[in-house]
Amino acid sequence: METVSATDTKENVRAMLSESGYSDTAIDYYIKQPNMGSLADANQISELTGQCGDTMKVYLKMTDNIIEDAKIQVLGCPGAISAAMVAMEMIKGMTIKEARKITDRDIFRRLVEIPDQKQHCIRLAVKTMNKAFDEISPL
Repeated sequence: METVSATDTKENVRAMLSESGYSDTAIDYYIKQPNMGSLADANQISELTGQCGDTMKVYLKMTDNIIEDAKIQVLGCPGAISAAMVAMEMIKGMTIKEARKITDRDIFRRLVEIPDQKQHCIRLAVKTMNKAFDEISPL
């Protein structure tokens, strides 16, 4: 029986996602998942489930109204994971007021391209972020 290496598997995943309409940037976020996880010392934990069933749980570590660190757990598709990774990356170092200005379009620009049918994943990432912000500091 022939074994498949992790590198071969990643390349297969990369090829499949590319054929499905994901940019190399979006694929890298999905494969590397740089902001996936939780924070034991989080000041805020918020969770949201989208209409497609994807679920995101955001962990924020705040110091003096600055988002010092942000992690997220995602139960969802590559579009959801990629969007969530970008969202967490973007808000680090910002105040809540600054982070609230991040839009779906900002995340899409970072991802470069994801399939049209996955645009709702970007909206879910933004909504989950904003839910956390609202729970910390209501408008």
